[in-house]
Amino acid sequence: MWPSAEVPRAEPGPEAGPHGGGARRSSEFCGSAAPTPAVTRERPSLGDLGRSSEIPVSGSSNEVARRLGTMARAGMERWRDRLALVTGASGGIGAAVARALVQQGLKVVGCARTVGNIEELAAECKSAGYPGTLIPYRCDLSNEEDIISMFSAVRSQHSGVDICINNAGMARPDTLLSGSTSGWKEMFNVNVLALSICTREAYQSMKERNVDDGHIININSMCGHRVPPQSVIHFYSATKYAVTALTEGLRQELLEAQTHIRATCISPGLVETQFAFKLHDKDPEKAAATYERIKCLKPEDVAEAVLYVLSTPPHIQVGDIQMRPTEQVT
Repeated sequence: MWPSAEVPRAEPGPEAGPHGGGARRSSEFCGSAAPTPAVTRERPSLGDLGRSSEIPVSGSSNEVARRLGTMARAGMERWRDRLALVTGASGGIGAAVARALVQQGLKVVGCARTVGNIEELAAECKSAGYPGTLIPYRCDLSNEEDIISMFSAVRSQHSGVDICINNAGMARPDTLLSGSTSGWKEMFNVNVLALSICTREAYQSMKERNVDDGHIININSMCGHRVPPQSVIHFYSATKYAVTALTEGLRQELLEAQTHIRATCISPGLVETQFAFKLHDKDPEKAAATYERIKCLKPEDVAEAVLYVLSTPPHIQVGDIQMRPTEQVT
């Protein structure tokens, strides 16, 4: 095992990219004021660059996982034995994505600031006999030197990165009118700068090895498409709007570079992780209520969306997938 990277935890806490969104007016995070019909466009062509596909979760959240999973499995064979980097893999969405990729036979470098949970997950995957391998790596994504060191280790020990999944993210309850500068910087450093540095280094890793079919996936949030009426989320939402813009800019630059490396943004609504408990760390009752107002997505739903994106044929560009629950809790 290498030194490791702990991404300010990628999901379970304020450190999770895809947390936000909801379908009720009283929803705590990033959802529309009222549920609106979701349109599913399942494999946008290159002509659909920049457009969105919305994936609704109807009934049990496991239903979307089964639907996407069926489509995804057939196209995952070409990724077998290749290497994927998953940031924020210590819990929540990051852990679910890492597990799903290992099940598909990939080598997965899962990074976070602390790697105890990733080490346990790696042992579980090995015990289960999954064909892939999970490699824990300790790295503080708010520190550029740590990120560069991680990519250097991947290069020297595993050739390089073929898939980069920028999942790590975090939120602090710092409002625009009274928030702390340190809280804003912490969110910006992880949600925007770390994502951009990992993207740059992943692309350079692919380019130097003539990898022309790599994939960069940014786990965003519905907060990156609409600003919720909760002041504690406003700066976080701004960082997620930045992810939306960065992903589209990345797609344009990849086209200009005449490469077939693809870029996709996955924007879930509220995912049932520890996100709310990290955000409302002084009010656990309020945090718990967040997940009771709507039927939340599960980390596994987002992992299945990742598999779906990776399974599409190399000539297809999936732009932005927006995921949100369609069933409310009554």
